[in-house]
Amino acid sequence: MDLDPSFIRSGLLTYILLVASFSIHEWAHAIVADRLGDGTPRNDGRVTLNPLVHLDLFGTVIIPLFNIFVIGSAFSFIAWAKPVRVNPSNFRHRIRDNVLVTLAGPASNAAVALVALVVGSFLVAAQPRLGELVHRIVMMNVGLAVFNLLPIPPLDGGILLRHLVGMSEETFIRISRFSGIVLLVAINIPVFQEAIGAMVGLALVPYGIVGSWINPSALALIFTS
Repeated sequence: MDLDPSFIRSGLLTYILLVASFSIHEWAHAIVADRLGDGTPRNDGRVTLNPLVHLDLFGTVIIPLFNIFVIGSAFSFIAWAKPVRVNPSNFRHRIRDNVLVTLAGPASNAAVALVALVVGSFLVAAQPRLGELVHRIVMMNVGLAVFNLLPIPPLDGGILLRHLVGMSEETFIRISRFSGIVLLVAINIPVFQEAIGAMVGLALVPYGIVGSWINPSALALIFTS
């Protein structure tokens, strides 16, 4: 482990942003489910931005800290928070509402990245040193949105796939039992890393267009930090 102060500072900043992004992601799932009539997330205390209630010891602490400080992985967002429990039987439109709840998580990360880009474009123009922070927020949240939309159970994309193909709950659970391990192995394979990187790059294109309309000079600082 590198004990250089700048490395530790950078790693801690990455971790704090990751936990904050996870908290927003899970809160989005919870608040949408709550608004659509399922009181399960509220009863579980998940309709909050408090990161402590969304924390998973292994997925939110051990894995990301190991990736950041030991491996130094660019894929530090390969981690997870405690899933928000929902009861689809409480929804008026069971499948539609469950899809909306599922999409809320990745959508919240995409929205955070957009807000960071818009606000950051003005802040960075006045204070260029903020470019690194804005860059991390945008890249991390776009990365989280893309990764969570992969059509692999138990990711959000896997839930969408389940509804799309009519997969049974039993099959979904059975696949979920080993797919997490497969993902942890796959993320260390260069081809998989390149594929994820390409998808993230594609997802960043709209942000570049928006940024060029707002403040092209600040956009250059943000995306080259």
